[in-house]
Amino acid sequence: MFQTARANGQNWDANVTGMRFSAAFALCICSLTIWGAAPGAAQELVPTPYNVLAEELDARITFEQVPRRPEPGWQFDAPIRDGRAWLGERFAGQSIVTIHGRQGARFDGVTGQPSAPLGLSAGEPGRNLSVAFHRGLDSNALFALGPDGFNAISGRGEGAVAVLFDDDQYAFGLVIHTAYPDPLGHDTARRGVVELRFYDRSARLLGRYLHHPERGRSTLGLVRAEHRRDIAGVLILNTDPGGIAIDDILYAHPIPLG
Repeated sequence: MFQTARANGQNWDANVTGMRFSAAFALCICSLTIWGAAPGAAQELVPTPYNVLAEELDARITFEQVPRRPEPGWQFDAPIRDGRAWLGERFAGQSIVTIHGRQGARFDGVTGQPSAPLGLSAGEPGRNLSVAFHRGLDSNALFALGPDGFNAISGRGEGAVAVLFDDDQYAFGLVIHTAYPDPLGHDTARRGVVELRFYDRSARLLGRYLHHPERGRSTLGLVRAEHRRDIAGVLILNTDPGGIAIDDILYAHPIPLG
């Protein structure tokens, strides 16, 4: 059962097989960490081509079970359930703060250590998550809602998002879309940074990775050193002008016993 969603002042109830929505995308953007080096990233998180992981991992979050609707799309004030994963704003025990970017842009940041065992928390109404059809990706995509909220174009894509898996993972991949290509070169603004933080089930930080996306579509794949299956959750945050859209999150189903 799809939980009640509110978008553009309308309530929407629908039965959608295999997808439920619930709270907790947790992101941490602090100026000292988002722009600094990512301690342990080189040893603990190994960059791997997304297309390689797409062949290797057997589960994917596509958001296509939501009816297609252009931006602002559908607003979800509770967490999202898809397959064997939950998506929300942050992890339980953490708090949201506002990060001020260039030209007045505002983004979600996260402070505090997650509580153990790792769990999710939803954002305030209008500040959690939304799903909309994205022209650049030609598919539905996730927009984490930032400080300006669902009703403002400056609020869609600037938010924090957390993914909590039922089963420990050894790899993670996703598609990211930033601003549309500018063939005439009129927009010379520097792109921002996407930060991913990986936690185990006891809420211990396994490592962080900083991604500097190009304009338009980009992909990212990361594998744990020695293929250790200990990733319970991932926090995603960004400081990219205009925010980001997220799609095609890759993970693995549990290994069958016997």
